[in-house]
Amino acid sequence: MLLRFRVQSSSPSQSSPNSSPHLCRPEERSALLDFKSTTDIIDFSLCTPIIQSWNESKDCCSWEGIACDKRNGHVIGLDLSSNCLEANLTTNSSLFRLEKLQSLNLSHNYFLYPNISFGFNRWKSLKYLNLSDSGDMSGSLLFDEIFLLPKLVSLDLSGTYDLLLDNIKFQMLVHNLIELRFLILDSVNMSLVVPSSLLNLTSSLEHLSVRDCNLQGNFPNQVFQLPSLQVLDLSYNSHLGGNLPESNLSSTFEYLNLADTNFSGELLHSIGNLKVLKELDLNHCQFYGSIPRSLANLTEITQLDFSSNHLRGQIPDVFGKMHKLTYLSLDANNFGGEIPASIFNLTNLTFLLLSSNKLLGRVPSWLFSLPSLSCLELQNNCLTGPIDHVEMPNLFLQQVYLSNNEISGSMPSSFFDLVNLTRVDLSSNNLTGTITPDMLSKLVGLEDLDLSNNSLLSLSNNGTAVNYSFPNLKSLQFSSCNIHKFPSFLRKAESLQILDISKNNISGQIHKWEIEGMSLDTLNLSSNFLTGIDSFGFGNLVTIDLRSNLIQGSLPILSTTWDSMQQLLISGNNLTGEIPSSYCNFTSLRVLVLANNGLGGKIPECLGNLSDLHILDLQMNNFHGRIPNLFVNISSLLTLSLNGNQLEGTLPQSLVNCSKLEILDVGNNNLNDTFPHWLGVLPLLKVLILRSNRFHGAISNSMPAFYFPQLRIIDVAQNDFMGLLPSNYFKILKGMRDVAPVDKVKLEYIGNYVQCFRNGVCQTFDVIYKDSVKVVMKGSERELVRILKIFTTIDFSSNHFHGPIPDELGELNSLLLLNLSHNSLNGQISSSLGKLAELESLDLSSNKLEGRIPEQLTKLTFLSVLNLSHNELVGYIPEGKQFNTFSNDSYVGNSGLCGFPLTNKCAEPRPPSSQFDEEDDSTAVFEWKFALAGYGCGLVLGLSLGYIAFTTGKPWRVVKKVEKYQQKLVGRCNKSHKQRKVQKPNQRS
Repeated sequence: MLLRFRVQSSSPSQSSPNSSPHLCRPEERSALLDFKSTTDIIDFSLCTPIIQSWNESKDCCSWEGIACDKRNGHVIGLDLSSNCLEANLTTNSSLFRLEKLQSLNLSHNYFLYPNISFGFNRWKSLKYLNLSDSGDMSGSLLFDEIFLLPKLVSLDLSGTYDLLLDNIKFQMLVHNLIELRFLILDSVNMSLVVPSSLLNLTSSLEHLSVRDCNLQGNFPNQVFQLPSLQVLDLSYNSHLGGNLPESNLSSTFEYLNLADTNFSGELLHSIGNLKVLKELDLNHCQFYGSIPRSLANLTEITQLDFSSNHLRGQIPDVFGKMHKLTYLSLDANNFGGEIPASIFNLTNLTFLLLSSNKLLGRVPSWLFSLPSLSCLELQNNCLTGPIDHVEMPNLFLQQVYLSNNEISGSMPSSFFDLVNLTRVDLSSNNLTGTITPDMLSKLVGLEDLDLSNNSLLSLSNNGTAVNYSFPNLKSLQFSSCNIHKFPSFLRKAESLQILDISKNNISGQIHKWEIEGMSLDTLNLSSNFLTGIDSFGFGNLVTIDLRSNLIQGSLPILSTTWDSMQQLLISGNNLTGEIPSSYCNFTSLRVLVLANNGLGGKIPECLGNLSDLHILDLQMNNFHGRIPNLFVNISSLLTLSLNGNQLEGTLPQSLVNCSKLEILDVGNNNLNDTFPHWLGVLPLLKVLILRSNRFHGAISNSMPAFYFPQLRIIDVAQNDFMGLLPSNYFKILKGMRDVAPVDKVKLEYIGNYVQCFRNGVCQTFDVIYKDSVKVVMKGSERELVRILKIFTTIDFSSNHFHGPIPDELGELNSLLLLNLSHNSLNGQISSSLGKLAELESLDLSSNKLEGRIPEQLTKLTFLSVLNLSHNELVGYIPEGKQFNTFSNDSYVGNSGLCGFPLTNKCAEPRPPSSQFDEEDDSTAVFEWKFALAGYGCGLVLGLSLGYIAFTTGKPWRVVKKVEKYQQKLVGRCNKSHKQRKVQKPNQRS
C-alpha cells in the first residue's frame, strides 16, 4: 500500500532545446532517423510514439524526447520511455553513433538485447541509464558493457526478470561505477549475489532498490549506515533476513521498505533517529515486541506499515504526534487494549488499518469524524458495545470494515449520514434492529454492503411503493440475518450485481414484480423456506442459488434469455420429474447442481452440448439407465458427482477427454464394470469414488508409473473386486506421499473455478458450490464438505480381496485413513504400516489376519481410530501412546489376544520392551495425555477449511494445527468469540 519512490533517469540541466536554427549536427540527426526507420510500433492504441513526429524539416534538437548541448549541438539526452517501441539493439544500431550521449531512457518498451558486445563503450559520457521493463535481456552481455561507463550516476534495470546478475558481476559493477548514486535493480535475478557484497557500495549512494530480486541470506547492517543513503528498498525478498542496527542508523533515510522479507528482532530505539523519514514499510516481516516511544520523533513521516508481524502491547499514543501521517497499517499483529484517542490528532490520515488484532472496547465515534479518513479497517478484533452517535460525520469516508467483532446494538442513524460511503462490511457481529430503505437510500455512493451473520438484524420492506434509488449499489449481502420478506424495494437498483439473502426466513414465492428492474449477476436465496419462484424471470443472471428450500414440482423451464447463466444450483429441494431438454441450450453454463431432490428419468445426453461445464452434480436423485456418453466435448469438467442414484452399465470411456477432472464420484449406484484403470491418464484426478456398485474382477497390478499422479482419495468399498491387493498400484500413488503437514502448507481446497461477468471481467474464485464426498468412519458414512487438498484416504473394504497386506502401503506416508476391512486378507499385519506417520484411522477388521500386532504400530502417535476386530490375531496387545486409549471394541473377536484393555490375562510375562519403544519424552507425554483425554474419534478438518460432520469427536492434532494456522492468519482474540450464527428454531441447516 505504500507509494513507491522511484528515481527516473533525467536529462542534465542543459538539456532544454536550443532555439538557434540548425543546431543539430547532421550526422546525429541522420543517426536518429536511421533508428526511427529500424524501429517498429507494437500497438498504436496503447500510446502515441514520439518518434513518429521526427522529420528532417525541423531541427532535431527541437524533436520531442531529444536534448542537445547548447554550445556544440551534440545530442546529450534521449528519452523514449513508454513509446511502444520494438527493435533489436545490435552492434550496428545507429543509437551508438550518438557518442556524446549523457542520458538515455528506453524504459517500458520492447527491445532485444543481443548476447554479444553491442557498443555501450562508445558512451563514455553517459551518466543516466534507464532500461527498466525494456525487453528481453536473457543471455545478454549487458553488465559487461555497463562496467565500461565510469561516469554513470544513475542505473535503472528494474523489471528485467530474465536478467541474471551473479556475485562476480555485481562486485565488478560496484567496483567500477564509483560515481553511482542511484542503483535500481528491482526484479533482476540476484539469487547468486552474496548480500555481504553490498558492503562494497560507494558511500555516496543515495538510492538502492533491489525489490523482488531473490536475494538470500543475512543483510549486512552496515548498509543501513551509509551516510548518504536516502532510499532503501529490499522488499519481496522472502529469504533475506537480518536485524535493524542498534545504533548509527543513517539519519538521511527518507524511504525504507523491508516488506515481505525475513527481517526480525525488536523495533529498537534507534528507529527514532530517522527524523526525515517519509515512508516506512515493515509489512510481513518477523518483528516482535512493542513499539518504541522514540517513534514519536518521525514527525515527517507520511506512510507507515507494520502489518503482519508479531508486535504486541497497546497501540501507543506516539502516532498522534505524526501530524503528516496519511497511511497507518498495524494489521495482523497482537495489539490489545483500546484504540488510542491520540489518533484523533491525525487530521491528514486517509487510511487507518488495524484489523486482525485483539483490540478491545467500543468503536470510538470520533473515528468517523477524522476529516481526511477514507478507509477504516477494524475487522477481526474484540470490539464490543454499540456504535455511538457520530457528531460530525466525515464526508470523505468511503470504506468501513468492522466485521468479526462483538459489536452490538442498533446502527445509529448518524452512520447513514456518511453519505460518501462506498463499501461497508459489518458482518459477523451482534447488531440488532431494522435497516430501512430510507436509511440505505441516503448512502447515494454505496457500492458494497455486507451485514451478514447478524442474527437479530432485519431488513424492512416498508415503503415498497416508494421508488427508492440506489444508483451505485453493486453488492448487498444479508445472509444469516432475520429477514422474512424479499427486499422488493431493491427492484430499482439497476446496478445491483450481487444479492445474497441466504439463510434467512423468507417463505412462499418470489414474484416477478418484486425483481423487475434488477440487473443481477448473482442471486443467492439458499437455505430459506421458498416454495417457488414466479416464472423465473431473471433474464441476465450469471449465478442463481436456490439450494435447501422447499421448492416443489418439476424443474422450472428456463427462459431462453438466460444465455449468460453460468451457475445454477437448485439442490436440496423437493423437485421431481426429468431434466428439461431446454437445459442443454445454456452453453455458458459452468455449474449445474441439482442434487438431493427427487428427480428421475435418464440423464439427458444433450447435456454434452455444455462444453464449458465445470461442475455437474446430480447426486442423491432417482436417475436410472446408463451414464450417457456426455464427455466427448466437455473437456473443462472438474467435478462429476452422480452418487446415490440407480445408474447402470459401465463408465463411459469418453471421461478420458476430461483432462481437468479432479473429482469423480459414482458411488451408490448399480454400475457393473471392471476397475477403470484407463482413468489413470487423467493428470489432475484427486478423488475417485466407486463405492457400493457392482464393480468386479481384479485390480491390475501392472499400471504404468505415471498413472493417477495426484490421486488423494480412492474408495472402492462394497463392490465385488477380488484377487490380491494391487501392490504396484499403491507404489504409483504419488499424491499420498510426502504431502506437507497441515501446519506447513497454505490451506487449499480441491475446486477453484473461474467466473466471467457480462462486462467481460473474469476472476478465479472459490464458487459457492463446495465439493463434497462421503467417507466411512467406524462403520458410518459421513460427509466431507469442502475437500482439503492434504486429505488422503484409501478404502478397499467389503470386497473379496485375499492374500497379505502389501508392504508398499507403508510408503504412503501422508495417508490419513486406511480401511481394508471385511475382506479375506490373511498373513500377518505388515509392520510397514508403522511408517504411516500421519495415519489417524486404521480399520483391518473382519479379515483372516494372524500372528501378533506389530509393535511398530505404536509409532502411530496420531492414530485416533483402530479396529482390528474379528481376525485371528494372537499374543500381547502393544502398549504405549495411542494404544493406551483404545477400547475392547478394537480387538473383539480375536480369541488369542491378551493384555490391556482386554480382560484376557496373558499366560506368560510380557517380553522386554522392543527396539520400537521410544523414549517417553515431554512431547510424547503431552501427545499421550491429549489422546487419552478422548480427542480422537473421527476426522474433522476445520469449519472454515471444510469439515467432516462427525458426531463422535474431532482429531485433536489436526484441529489444533489448523486452528493455530487460522489464528496466525486472522489474529484471533485470546478469548473465544461467542457463536454469532444463532440457529433459529425453525431454520434448517
